Amino acid sequence: QVQLKESGGGLVQPGGSLRLSCAASGSINRVNDMRWYRQAPGKQRELVATITRGGSTNYVDSVKGRFTISRDNAANTVYLQMNSLKPEDTAVYYCNAGIWYASVFSDYWGQGTQVTVSS
Repeated sequence: QVQLKESGGGLVQPGGSLRLSCAASGSINRVNDMRWYRQAPGKQRELVATITRGGSTNYVDSVKGRFTISRDNAANTVYLQMNSLKPEDTAVYYCNAGIWYASVFSDYWGQGTQVTVSS
């Protein structure tokens, strides 16, 4: 079985920083693209950032210059460094990854971690 486990959420003041982590565990053959999504109350889930296995990245316009996605392929882990946080960044953040497991490729999700930006 494959599991994605997020950590690092919490309460932070506007202008502050947080670092999210997401580790994939299980008998994994290979992890392809890894992504962070977020969902604010009453809103649709939004793709925040993507990183390929080779390290290419993409960001939604609202976080460009403030958030950085990175990964450790050996540890099957993806990170999201969030700086200059704004109240509108408040959401549940979800990790997502395309993973080869037992020769089957599937999309996996973490359980989510709450990020609250408030004074």
